[in-house]
Amino acid sequence: QVQLVESGGGSVQSGGSLRLSCAASGYMYRPYYIGWFRQAPGKEREGVASINGDGATNYADSVKTRFTISQDNGKKTVYLQLNALKPDDTAMYYCAASRGIGPSLAKQLYAYWGQGTQVTVSS
Repeated sequence: QVQLVESGGGSVQSGGSLRLSCAASGYMYRPYYIGWFRQAPGKEREGVASINGDGATNYADSVKTRFTISQDNGKKTVYLQLNALKPDDTAMYYCAASRGIGPSLAKQLYAYWGQGTQVTVSS
């Protein structure tokens, strides 16, 4: 009943920027929170950033100085601004939604997932 669609991925050089979007449709019972995750080949899926309905956020230590999560006023779209990109940021990026207060970077708490958008950073 909840659909999440990511967009905004692409290929950039080291130091470049991208802005990812996560558009939500359907009904999500409140409270809920949204997370961004990423998965590179051969690695586990890891939490990147999360935001709840009150605007509270969590970031992974590896990205908190470079990435920013935000949401529009209607909370229909969540964004992830990626700055100062590195080759190690190359991954499929997913948004996900969870019931609860949040925010949280624990992937096991999320029941709804988008299909992902690819981010590739070249040196």
